[in-house]
Amino acid sequence: MTYDNFPAQLDFTRDIWSVSRLNRELSAVLQGSFPLLWVQGEVSNLARPASGHLYFSLKDQAAQLRCVMFRNKRLLASVTPSNGQQWLVRARLGFYEPRGDCQLIIEHAEPAGEGALRLALEALKKRLAAAGLFDAASKRALPRWPRQIGLITSASGAALHDVLTVLGRRWPLTPLLIYPAQVQGEGAAATLVAALECAAARADCDLLILARGGGSFEDLMAFNDEALVRAIHAVRIPIITGIGHEVDISLADLAADQRAATPSAAAECATPAQQEVRTRLLALHTRLTATTQARLQQARRLLTNSERHLRLLHPQVRLQQQTQRLDHLEQRLRQALERVLERRRQPLQPLQQRLIGAEQRRIERGRQRLIEASAALDARSPLATLARGYALVTQTDGRILTRQQQIQPGDTVKIRLADGQLRARVEARLSEE
Repeated sequence: MTYDNFPAQLDFTRDIWSVSRLNRELSAVLQGSFPLLWVQGEVSNLARPASGHLYFSLKDQAAQLRCVMFRNKRLLASVTPSNGQQWLVRARLGFYEPRGDCQLIIEHAEPAGEGALRLALEALKKRLAAAGLFDAASKRALPRWPRQIGLITSASGAALHDVLTVLGRRWPLTPLLIYPAQVQGEGAAATLVAALECAAARADCDLLILARGGGSFEDLMAFNDEALVRAIHAVRIPIITGIGHEVDISLADLAADQRAATPSAAAECATPAQQEVRTRLLALHTRLTATTQARLQQARRLLTNSERHLRLLHPQVRLQQQTQRLDHLEQRLRQALERVLERRRQPLQPLQQRLIGAEQRRIERGRQRLIEASAALDARSPLATLARGYALVTQTDGRILTRQQQIQPGDTVKIRLADGQLRARVEARLSEE
């Protein structure tokens, strides 16, 4: 390469993409713009290389699209497509960068007729689930010891024989009441609903089994009926489904309180095994016997010990011992009190003499003070004053007269003398001399 081959002026404003870069961008746009898709078409150009992958095209009247189904997804498929078949695939859109091809990366593939039916079934399943018909919180507990079991199935099907065989082997004590119903074909769902409603109305069973043998996807469509699912959810009696189809789980299985893979498995879920119960009872009997014997031995030992203690601790013996002990304590208490009193009495004798002397002197002083007070009181007594020649003059209402202006001539007054009282009438008021 020489510099003569370059253009005279280079345009650095152009964004020139390589093919690889463009394919990478296309791949990112396609894979991020579309969700998982359901696509239906005719299979053609099918190739099965040694890698285990499948390569084919899906086409209709106007177009076709390349498809790839990787080995891990192909191994999960129940059937393999072939040229000329109509198939329904669930896939994501991809882009094969080396060749620049748009393609479908298959996640799931099935024949188109069954696929449409499965799509409708999936939509019904989502709607019923949203309505709460499959909620675990609404599931009823199965009785541990059913009194009577109701079986809803075909009267001529293999499911009836399987259930009878298992019940006879595991727990023949429980009666089985059969509610015959059609389990396949047109009208089967209606007969199943009618049998279920009949069992609910009679209420003579505390457990129901809804069962049928295996079959194809179409054979089991009666157990995907909406009316049957709602009837199962509405019945208050616990229900076990035993629909013999391992691949597909019916809507009835989802609505039931418990699902079993087969009718025989449903019968096993419904009843305890008599051999296990017998073994358990024998074990409990052994434990009960051993425990009872141990308790009896313990009770005997306790009784023997109690008798020995009662003999040693007879009430009369205990009473005599307590009486002697009480006499001894009483004697000790009396002696102790006498000693205490004697000790306290000795230092109190001088104090007693002193107290008596002090009290006599206090009484004598009080007597002298009383004599002196009496003499003073007599000296100040109004009676003593009256005895010296004085008189106490009062009006008739008891008011003492101290001035002559308090009385008028003609008024009556009282005169108190030392030896009595006088009543006098005032004739005149005399002036002071």
